[in-house]
Amino acid sequence: MSREIAPARALAFVVLRETFEEGAFTERAFRAGVERQELDSRERAQAQRLAYGAVQRRGTADAAIERLAKRSTRLLDPLVLAALRLGLYELLFADGTPDHAAVDQAVELTKRNGAAHAAGLVNAVLRRAAREREPLAAALLGDDSTPAAAAVAHSMPPWLVEMWWRELGPGSAQSLLAACNDPAPVAMRARGERQTVLAKLREAGVEAAPAAGGWPMATPETIAISGRTGDAVPALVAAGELTPQSQGSAAVVEVLDPAPGEHVLDLCAGPGIKTGQIAARMGDRGELISVELDPDRAGEVAAQAQRLGLRSVTVIEADATKAEFGPGFDRVLLDAPCSDLGALASRPDARWRKSPTAIERMVEIQRDALLAAARVLRPGGTLVYSTCTISRRENEERVAALLAASAAGEVPPLELEDLGARAPGLASAAIRFASHSRDGANSARVPCAAISATMSAAEKSRLAVPPA
Repeated sequence: MSREIAPARALAFVVLRETFEEGAFTERAFRAGVERQELDSRERAQAQRLAYGAVQRRGTADAAIERLAKRSTRLLDPLVLAALRLGLYELLFADGTPDHAAVDQAVELTKRNGAAHAAGLVNAVLRRAAREREPLAAALLGDDSTPAAAAVAHSMPPWLVEMWWRELGPGSAQSLLAACNDPAPVAMRARGERQTVLAKLREAGVEAAPAAGGWPMATPETIAISGRTGDAVPALVAAGELTPQSQGSAAVVEVLDPAPGEHVLDLCAGPGIKTGQIAARMGDRGELISVELDPDRAGEVAAQAQRLGLRSVTVIEADATKAEFGPGFDRVLLDAPCSDLGALASRPDARWRKSPTAIERMVEIQRDALLAAARVLRPGGTLVYSTCTISRRENEERVAALLAASAAGEVPPLELEDLGARAPGLASAAIRFASHSRDGANSARVPCAAISATMSAAEKSRLAVPPA
């Protein structure tokens, strides 16, 4: 007897298949699927929860499949694998789904999509998972004491777990891995008086408060939102009173600290979120040049500036590593392309797209862009190097390489200034670079979360790396 498949599960199944069989980005596949199907708000929310959760928890699910089916996932039909991953996510991680519904719907999806021959396997694996849920969960999720166990427990690629284990130490790596599976907090940047926007949100029933935390995370324009956003948040975004922006992103501009009337360069600026914040900090007075290589993202920067009514912003479509600008910028922000390892919580498929090779490709771009950025900074100016990743090759080592280039005369002389004293909770354990001044080299302790340098000891320019 054929059973009806819930629209939310049908969409989640399609998104899973497109993500892992066709290489589609999960978010884009989900949006496209929503446009094809007529789902109410409840169904859409359920479909997103199932699709994103099953993609994110692929590593744990695959370990469960191999344990229960006694065979490698590489030997399974991709369609069958998608049904099993979805069913196991519901059984192990989705509260409120009856076991029989998770099992029966996965079996029906298998049959309806041309793999009826494997329906028995899907049924057997998922029913066993339901019966053995507690010992199965304990075996898969209860131990993260080694990189191999942590990769399963936190559903991460083994190479990434091993890198963080090595670079951060077991304790910090375990905490970071757990955080990558927590829902990403919702934050917004208020335009104008924050209290006025907060009052509008609260009046509409939205739980909103000023961003918490010390410098540089608790910026004066950031609002943290809990629970449902309702219709109020989209309406305020459309009106230009709110801009979606994470606390980490806003912290970058807090470190840059632009002032009215300055000459500022924003490199790799797309999609323009930080550009808008910089211009607001400048009171829309001065000159802000935003550079972006990708035409679509450059268009997004221009659209952001137009939405916010900014007149100080000039958008240039160019390669940040090759663009020629004369020296003399008061402040330069290089929000460099990176491996995005600090943003895995908000991008469910990102962890499965990364590799050590991808990091090495990013390193080359970051190196060239940093050299270009340092060359256009005026004496006494500030350069902020920002990434949203957690990788020494892309962070600490890039700053060390820039300082070496400075010592060799390839860029103006740089001297380190420890910003970690202002944000000790964000500083790395023990990173040391050589700082260079007119008096020669000396050793300076520098936190990876807040690395700064100066053009010279007397002129007090600085290079800063804020938290990811």
